[in-house]
Amino acid sequence: MASIAQVEPLTTARALRGPFDYRLPEELLGGTVGVGSMLVVPFARRQVLGVVVGLSEESAVAEEKLLAPLRALDLGVPVELVALADWIAAEYCSTIARALTLVLPPGAARRLSGRKRRAVVRSEHLPVGARRPQPPPLTPAQERALRSLLDALGERRFEQRLLQGVTGSGKTEIYLRAAAGALERERGAIVLVPEIALTPQIVGRFAERFGETVAVLHSRLRPGERYEEWRRLRTGEARVCVGPRSAVFAPIERLGLIVVDEEHDASYKHEGDPRYDAREVAVERARCSDALLLLGSATPRPESARRAAITDDASQTRLLRLPARVDGRPLPRVSVLDMRGEQNAGLHPLTVQALAQVREDRGKAIVLLNRRGWSNFLSCRSCGRVWSCPECDVALVLHRRDGFLACHHCGHREPAPERCEQCGSISVGRHGAGTERVQHDLAAALEGDEDRFPVLRLDADTVGADGGVATLLRRFEAAESGVLIGTQMVAKGHDFPDVTLGVVLDADATLRFPDFRAEERTFALIAQLAGRVGRGAEGRVLVQTIAPEARAIDHASRHDSDGFLAGELERRQALRYPPFSHLIRIVCAAVESPPARAAAGALAERLNDSLINLPLGSETAARTVDEQARQGRRERGVLAETGMRAERVSPGFGTRATEDAVSRSSAAVLGPAALFRLRGQERQVLVVKASERRPAVRAVGEAVRRVAEDRAHKGVSFSVDVDPQ
Repeated sequence: MASIAQVEPLTTARALRGPFDYRLPEELLGGTVGVGSMLVVPFARRQVLGVVVGLSEESAVAEEKLLAPLRALDLGVPVELVALADWIAAEYCSTIARALTLVLPPGAARRLSGRKRRAVVRSEHLPVGARRPQPPPLTPAQERALRSLLDALGERRFEQRLLQGVTGSGKTEIYLRAAAGALERERGAIVLVPEIALTPQIVGRFAERFGETVAVLHSRLRPGERYEEWRRLRTGEARVCVGPRSAVFAPIERLGLIVVDEEHDASYKHEGDPRYDAREVAVERARCSDALLLLGSATPRPESARRAAITDDASQTRLLRLPARVDGRPLPRVSVLDMRGEQNAGLHPLTVQALAQVREDRGKAIVLLNRRGWSNFLSCRSCGRVWSCPECDVALVLHRRDGFLACHHCGHREPAPERCEQCGSISVGRHGAGTERVQHDLAAALEGDEDRFPVLRLDADTVGADGGVATLLRRFEAAESGVLIGTQMVAKGHDFPDVTLGVVLDADATLRFPDFRAEERTFALIAQLAGRVGRGAEGRVLVQTIAPEARAIDHASRHDSDGFLAGELERRQALRYPPFSHLIRIVCAAVESPPARAAAGALAERLNDSLINLPLGSETAARTVDEQARQGRRERGVLAETGMRAERVSPGFGTRATEDAVSRSSAAVLGPAALFRLRGQERQVLVVKASERRPAVRAVGEAVRRVAEDRAHKGVSFSVDVDPQ
């Protein structure tokens, strides 16, 4: 009988590596404790929560030195999720303790303190968007796609499918019927959506179809509500879970289907440590559960396109296509409006005219501006001072309605100034415009009012309250006419048949980001916004830009997803960017700059030693000499093109020596280089570019572990991001 519990204490220390052995007392023997059990254990002179990751009959520690757990909690983590956490820790260069926090029951820390849960009333899942009381008939393309999915479910083995369908082609109906197929086979389903803003709509659709067997998990639920939904899934009362990326950890037994809707969306990447990608976690979970993984999008990622050979012959079994809208309506006409030389940088005259026509026709419009707040920044017109965040090297954004300046990185707030504290001038200039200002200007120009023509705003500033997203969307749905303006939230998955006009403001803003994915994101944003338009009547889309010839904008205006993907894959292959390589970003942060620089330098030295001997991957070996030379010339920009602002580069970075090393090896270390200060931390960054993922991840993990354990770098924190988004 196993009497030793191998426990992983849930601490955040990277240098601390478990598990640790504990002797089980008599009352916890006999099968009471197993893998996944949650124990309160003594650890470093305090009580901490721990998860059992293994059982043993003996320990390398002397029996008299073994401590016993203080108590066991009545809840635990499913065994398969413990294994998934272990995979995440290894795959994303994190610790098992940090990964386990992702799969714990909601509010587990409350159980450590002994506080009892209060009974909660579950929220009712009211539908938002187009109602479908009865399942609609399927188109021939939908029938073919569904047949393939049901056949795969019947095989009861791991399968992947990519469902590429134009907006309005009925992908959600396919998800619903695939989930029904899983339930009929006594298996569960997880449906992932990229934003909490999308949850009310898709939850409503699933609740209409499946009733109480649907549960929802997301961070804006109250703690008691979230725990109750988790409990229903754990006990089998609910068999279908809908939610954003964290729902991939839903405790569903006999999992048969995982759906990733809008799979192109970058919000599936988690920002905290471990920086997991929910799409890749879904792949691993489906593999371990012998389940079907279904990725859906009108604008698939190049990574997914290559996996499914989307640019090759359409007969590939892993690719399913829905080429037309279910009602046969054409996609909306897209007009690109050149803003170069326009006096009013906010709205083109044709945009104002089109919005006025919508008001006159009692119609609805959606306006996208991917920038919130009133003004981008403030400056003193007398002395030139710019109001900046005291914790970050960034300008503060004006939020006029609430009267404060805010940092969108760390959350710092301060009152909006009436005069410059530096010189006393009252001449304070406001620069740029965000969604708050555009909402104000449109309401004034269109004579909008709450009853006849509401101008509503959907962004992170308006959805903080409980039910804020669903309430706002229902207001827009119920209004006879009106305008919905917002950030990228308004472009994702909403189904309002009476929207006839879509407007994209400053469409090229994302193209100006120092990121090799900038064109992909620009294309997807325009294409997705266009997809919200013309679902019930003829529609049109206006795209305002100062770069009308940009490749992404041109393809999006022609609804040419295949053409864009073909060109994007060709460009990335030539430059050896994902999916033809893997990037790993390591950030060293400290209160002062010298310790961060020293730690980054030590990491670079270790990584250069370990990565130079990695075996050449097949893709790297196949590159031509011309491709190597072209890639080498572009290596200088890789830090910028992965979304980083490089202020300093190391000697030899981008030189002939670096180019030769890249040509000889399947991996290269770029940097270190300085990043802007964030949350009071000075930061240094390195980027590893490798052809083979797993050896590079192992090398980075080992290097970070050794440097973190070195007391010379005690005050430095380390952040590893595998395949940064």
